Amino acid sequence: MAAGVDPRAACIIGVAQHTWHLSGDGLAPEPLDMAGEVTRVAAADACARGDVLAAVDRLEVVHCMSWAYDDLPARVAEQLGIEPTQRAYSGMGGTTPQQLLSAAAVAIGHGELDVAVVVGAEALDTKRRLKRVGQRPAWSHRAPTPPPFDLDLHPAEITHEVFQAWLTFALRDVARRAHLGVIPTAYRQRLGELLAPMTEVAATNPHAWFPVAHTAQALVSPTSANRMVGYPYTKNMVAIMDVDMAAAVIMASEEAADRLGVPPERRVYLRGWAAGSDATYVAEHPDLWRSPAMARVLPGALRAAGVGIDDVAHLDLYSCFASSLHFACDALGIDPLARGLTVTGGLPYAGGPASNYLSHAVATMVGVLRDDPGSLGMVSGVGMHLTNHVAGVYSTTPGPRVGTSGVGAPEPARRPIVQTWDGPASIAAYSVVHDRAGAPAWGLVVVDVAVGAGRAYGRVEDPDLLTAMEADEWVGGPVTLRSGDDGVNRVLT
Repeated sequence: MAAGVDPRAACIIGVAQHTWHLSGDGLAPEPLDMAGEVTRVAAADACARGDVLAAVDRLEVVHCMSWAYDDLPARVAEQLGIEPTQRAYSGMGGTTPQQLLSAAAVAIGHGELDVAVVVGAEALDTKRRLKRVGQRPAWSHRAPTPPPFDLDLHPAEITHEVFQAWLTFALRDVARRAHLGVIPTAYRQRLGELLAPMTEVAATNPHAWFPVAHTAQALVSPTSANRMVGYPYTKNMVAIMDVDMAAAVIMASEEAADRLGVPPERRVYLRGWAAGSDATYVAEHPDLWRSPAMARVLPGALRAAGVGIDDVAHLDLYSCFASSLHFACDALGIDPLARGLTVTGGLPYAGGPASNYLSHAVATMVGVLRDDPGSLGMVSGVGMHLTNHVAGVYSTTPGPRVGTSGVGAPEPARRPIVQTWDGPASIAAYSVVHDRAGAPAWGLVVVDVAVGAGRAYGRVEDPDLLTAMEADEWVGGPVTLRSGDDGVNRVLT
């Protein structure tokens, strides 16, 4: 143990990740086998003299979207030949791996456990390719009754088809654009300039799903191969979830790392972390152009680590869509075009395996920090429709405190949602949904209404109006809604 290091300090001792780049009829292993493989490699990555896997007290398995196993943590433990006293299966969300690591660090700091594993695996691309030829995966240990897909939606969101993240995150970016007063064409160019450097990182990442660099113009220009999905986002600007990827992270107390004989240079400490939430439903957010919770969480994680953003050399900000990057940079007070925002290449290019991207981000960050000892790295995560937020700060140098969360959890501010609305309103944010041929299909608006400072959703179907909404700024503009027998509020003007 290094002099002055808290014996209950939490450090990552082993990481591993793997991407199954396949073509033709090649298929990835089932997620259970993927999880077992990367966990064994993560244990070897610790370069320990002792048996890391035998020392595992807690096994946390990230929710697997690819397959509903009967008891995935038990199956992974069985495959690894270990018997951890604590086994758990997580819920869904892009914040999950860091939340699990933060909770493990707290438990380690309290002396409740010594060694924890966080592992996740997805074979969604293999599943998609099997479906394309009319087949289903022949994977093992399927749950007799798979659990229902758990997604909290407001009745008005169900009626207006506010389901897809590429739609809701795009809408939030349009709100930010209007708040900044940037004209639509210039803002779309900025989106390309934001994401193009991430593709260059992905091009050098051996684990990236799309290791190809793109220019800013290529990313934002709609083509037959890069259709507009949800204005202003094209296909190459949105997270890719259909990937075959797995990652594992092993965390231990400082004294357990000593006992296992883990070399000091393999240890990367969780210096500080924080988590918080905004309102659940999209229209509830008082300011659609920002995230108050993110503005607490990211600086809060830095305060918990005892550092500032200028001290952090390496970032991996959650990048499912450009708005999550923009909101994070706004929260940190940094220029999104002035410094690197990812060590992996991000979810659209490195790959976004459902709830497990942050395991890959942390695994990559650990490698970066080992190669740059003494430096600081920060990862962030976003869950659901820009609702949940988490951040962690890491370094090969331990921090002064253990088990600090950094921020509290005040009740999020909310605007009331009016389910049906007839009459005048003002557009607060909008996006245009495109079909698979790239043509505008319909539009979604969030509008401010006169009653009780409320908000309502509306659907745009007029082709001329859809075209105009992509050419000009419509936030703040007046419209009239009429509610139909189906409960849908349609925009008339």
